[in-house]
Amino acid sequence: MSMILSASVIRVRDGLPLSASTDYEQSTGMQECRKYFKMLSRKLAQLPDRCTLKTGRYNINFISSLGVSYMMLCTENYPNVLAFSFLDELQKEFITTYNMMKTNTAVRPYSFIEFDNFIQRTKQRYNNPRSLSTKINLSDMQMEIKLRPPYQIPMCELGSANGVTSAFSVDYKGAGKIASAHQRLEPATLSGIVAFILSLLCGALNLIRGFHAIESLLQSDTEDFNYIIAFFLGTAACLYQCYLLVYYTSWRNVKSFLTFGLICLCNMYLYELRNLWQLFFHVTVGAFVTLQIWLRKAQGKAPDYDV
Repeated sequence: MSMILSASVIRVRDGLPLSASTDYEQSTGMQECRKYFKMLSRKLAQLPDRCTLKTGRYNINFISSLGVSYMMLCTENYPNVLAFSFLDELQKEFITTYNMMKTNTAVRPYSFIEFDNFIQRTKQRYNNPRSLSTKINLSDMQMEIKLRPPYQIPMCELGSANGVTSAFSVDYKGAGKIASAHQRLEPATLSGIVAFILSLLCGALNLIRGFHAIESLLQSDTEDFNYIIAFFLGTAACLYQCYLLVYYTSWRNVKSFLTFGLICLCNMYLYELRNLWQLFFHVTVGAFVTLQIWLRKAQGKAPDYDV
């Protein structure tokens, strides 16, 4: 018989369970699936926003939005369109009921356990598809899944029942690029915010001077065109430093040092157009931003909550 067995609401950044079904079965298969729930909850920040994990007799499906993930366990023959429509309803209700401030500041596991009442009612409806009156919504969901199917997380290793050697890994197509795109950085510090603003300021100053250099070139032939290139390269370097400060990419630290090197080269070439204080300001800001990029690491392993 195809049916939904359980569901959970989990915070993405650290895997904290916010709410969950309270009527799950105690069979060996279900207990093993709960271990996979734990494994997935630790990796949500690195995974796409719609995924499926097939564990044999059961499937685990989840969607993530606004820092919260909605995860459900169902039998392997449960229709995909119903599974993701179920998760979509949980998401809409949770967002309507609780604001982001509460979910972001929750410190205790299952702080919103009362949401289980809605999970149970919705689960009963979806376990009896004939009672559903959402054919239009299901058609929309079916089209959405067809256009953007969930990512299938491959099971590379099935562990023992006690969970000591249980492990799985996700192998994306284009692994490095996709993993990097979903990696989260540690929260920004005050010095990081100051570095971001100063880098934007330097970029804006370079951009303004670049346009002035273009005007001078159009009015007379005495202006060196290479100065224009140097100003715009400096602008691009400052903006790219801002990007590296905010987002995680592969070889992030190496890119930041190369970008800082480009800033130094541009300012060396512009030595005749800037005084020492201006050169000192631009180079110092570049070095400060590079340091902040190096200090802001990717988020580490999430705490082991009992999901």
